[in-house]
Amino acid sequence: MDRIRIRDLSVRCIIGVEDAERRQKQDVIINLVIYTDLQRPGRSDDFADALDYSALKKKVVAVVENSHRRLLEALAEDIARLCLEYPAVQAVRVSVDKPGALRFARSVAVDIKRRRGE
Repeated sequence: MDRIRIRDLSVRCIIGVEDAERRQKQDVIINLVIYTDLQRPGRSDDFADALDYSALKKKVVAVVENSHRRLLEALAEDIARLCLEYPAVQAVRVSVDKPGALRFARSVAVDIKRRRGE
């Protein structure tokens, strides 16, 4: 299966369980692997045949910036659900990192993969 990758998308949002975490926006780093058929746009070189990953990225940013999730797992599910709204997306892998979430660790991350129809 062909893939489009969006790497290291840095977004700020309210995320966390503790009250102190929910007072101000925190950084999260999002990585997406979008499973789609790239054969047609690769052959035609026509934007009309391609997945508009710039528009998808903007929607992901909007969803994340406006979220108030407690868990990284829930935020990752929101992002996966959004990506699968695009008919060309057959599956998506979503990774959400929260830098500084644990003492002595650079970050904590969740990584999920969802397929259309699941």
